[in-house]
Amino acid sequence: MWELVKAGGWLMLPLVLCSIFTVAITIERFIRLKKSMILPKVLLLNSAQNTDAVMQQLQQDQALQASTLGRIFMAGYQSKNQNQQFARAQMETTASQEIGYLEKNINFLGTLSAVAPLLGLLGTVLGIIESFLVIDLGTNSNPTLMIPGISKALITTAAGMFIAIPALFAYRYFQRLVQEYIAELEQQSTLFHAALFYQNSTDEEQDIRKAG
Repeated sequence: MWELVKAGGWLMLPLVLCSIFTVAITIERFIRLKKSMILPKVLLLNSAQNTDAVMQQLQQDQALQASTLGRIFMAGYQSKNQNQQFARAQMETTASQEIGYLEKNINFLGTLSAVAPLLGLLGTVLGIIESFLVIDLGTNSNPTLMIPGISKALITTAAGMFIAIPALFAYRYFQRLVQEYIAELEQQSTLFHAALFYQNSTDEEQDIRKAG
């Protein structure tokens, strides 16, 4: 492997860096974008549980509070004594921050998938130029003198494609995954906000009736 890197010339250095970044970002995103850390099942609102049950579990579990959906719910719940607009604004602000964390480094992964083949193509061009310069400047026209330049061109091209293909697959996968998470977060946040204030208004009406 090291011999191939040496044979590819100086352009192999940025290509190796691209491969390291690609692997590191892919692993980090796989760990960070686990569904249990974004949308814990116990927090998902459905007909079987209400906001009180959800908040009771959320307040008792630090891991749930650290989840993406948990932080959004906490932002709304802590503002329940304010008006609906204020609570919605707090939830939207928290959601925007959380979405930023979900999308972190994904665009960079897409950039790597575009840059790697361009670096490989640049290596191809430079290798071919080097091959012809050797023939032009040499004392003889032995075609074997072109072999190092041609091998450099082929190695950098292969390296660029080898990096770009998995990087592009990872970029598309994480991009789609984040979009699915965002859609689910928006749905759950809307349900939570509606249930929270509907329940508060219902409780207030019951208190008024009891007082009357």
